[in-house]
Amino acid sequence: MKKTVIITGGTTGIGKATAIAFGKKGYNVVVTSRIANKESEIVADIKITGAEAAFYQLDVTDEQAVAKCIDHVVTRFGKLDTIVNNAGIALGAALLADSESEDLKQMLDTNVMGVFYGMKYAIKAMLKTGGGSIVNLASIAGANGLLYTAPYCASKHAVVGLTKGSAIDYATHGIRINAIAPGAIKTDIIQGAIDTGAYSEESIAAIHPMMRLGDAEDIANGIVFLSSDDCLFMTGTILFVDGGYNAK
Repeated sequence: MKKTVIITGGTTGIGKATAIAFGKKGYNVVVTSRIANKESEIVADIKITGAEAAFYQLDVTDEQAVAKCIDHVVTRFGKLDTIVNNAGIALGAALLADSESEDLKQMLDTNVMGVFYGMKYAIKAMLKTGGGSIVNLASIAGANGLLYTAPYCASKHAVVGLTKGSAIDYATHGIRINAIAPGAIKTDIIQGAIDTGAYSEESIAAIHPMMRLGDAEDIANGIVFLSSDDCLFMTGTILFVDGGYNAK
């Protein structure tokens, strides 16, 4: 039986690159997004790899919708082998005292509760079918402080905590739970920060010893690795793909 993966927020950036990478590995690839009009494009892109593809419109902040999505995937494909909790948002670029309280609330709702719901219902499904793999999207902001991003850092630190704590919970149940921590990657989120004038591409690149931004494919390759049988003794790991940022 082919393996099946769900990728939340999978129509652009890291999510899209990850969907295509899993397609190339022969998975059944299920992509979710709040935006329905991306369906035909992402399904077509995945099918070019020869993989079976499906799309579900999903708001990860809706717990019951997440539960139903995972149930539908298991019903259609027979099993859920991997979930990549990729959906996330970054709002505001300001010193903490100048930050909007609502921005933090929204980031906690999507970046933390959305990951929690995905983990919760994926684990329930995996326990019934012999296990699986979960990969959460953390960030270098989940292990460090970054200027103008304290609320975002808080949300990604929470993702690291969920990953490590749950990895211990299910270490003997055949469920491996890891996270990937990207540096600055060429995505719409980074472009948005540049567009606000808070940063320039050069200044963002300069925080990495490699002196450049990463590509979405760099992260996708790390996610596929964490999901694979090549690292069966890895759980609770935060894999930094960050151009050397955390080596400093």
